[in-house]
Amino acid sequence: MPEPEVLTDIDVAGTDRYVLRKLPEVTLAFWVMKIAATTLGETAGDLFAQTLKLGYFLTTIALFLIFVVTLVVQLRSRRYHPFFYWTVILSTSMAGTTMSDFMNRDASAEFLTDGAKSLGWGPQGLGLGYPTGAAILISLLLVIFVIWKCTGLTFAIRDIVTFRAEALFWAAILVSNTLGTSMGDFLSDSSGLGYAGGALLVTGVLAVLVGLMRVPAVPNVVLFWIAFVLTRPLGATAGDFLTKPLAKGGLDLGTAGSSAVLLAVLIGLMGYAHVQERRTAAPKDTTLTGVS
Repeated sequence: MPEPEVLTDIDVAGTDRYVLRKLPEVTLAFWVMKIAATTLGETAGDLFAQTLKLGYFLTTIALFLIFVVTLVVQLRSRRYHPFFYWTVILSTSMAGTTMSDFMNRDASAEFLTDGAKSLGWGPQGLGLGYPTGAAILISLLLVIFVIWKCTGLTFAIRDIVTFRAEALFWAAILVSNTLGTSMGDFLSDSSGLGYAGGALLVTGVLAVLVGLMRVPAVPNVVLFWIAFVLTRPLGATAGDFLTKPLAKGGLDLGTAGSSAVLLAVLIGLMGYAHVQERRTAAPKDTTLTGVS
């Protein structure tokens, strides 16, 4: 069966058909919600794996299954719904946190706290280290983009309307959030910059990307994906800064308390996005259906 034709807003204006949008518009509110979701993904992932001592192995399996469930709901929806979309972003952030930790860490004392000798049931981690883990994830992300390019489907988020394009989009999101976690942990733990320094470095790079948006030679789609990856280490370093002990440069607010506050913030932002979506969609829908 042929896939639905991808239409832009200009195409929609000159036709009687309307392809329902599945993904959000990329605005400032989008990036604020992305950072909030990725920061919550960091604190919530650490809450289950470390604070509750379920370990990286069991937590990764559980969170990946949650990701699959939320993804099915998103893929089956007929149009963009903020709660569905941002729930998948959150689930990829949580799963990406523990997937990264499982890849990069092991049962060494540097990764265990309070004199613990183990962390949950099953393997403690593969112990690949941040550089190796990041190299693997970058390679995997490039493979996804190459496959995506070969399909001829659009990379522009606002024009992704087919099942295959959206599936590739979410595969890239999961890997990019896992990669971003590895980058954030490297900046916080191994680079010597600390949590605040790592966050400032990523913020500076994001500011450069904003400036490059005015350069015609640099495609905005490329800038979007670079920014999407980099907002994950920003969330990771911010999450660590909130939860880690004072002795390590954090605020020692705890994973449970930080996660609860961030969840409340994210739910509030999703509610706001839902209201804005209804206000924006209502005039367009009534016009296209011919209802006055």
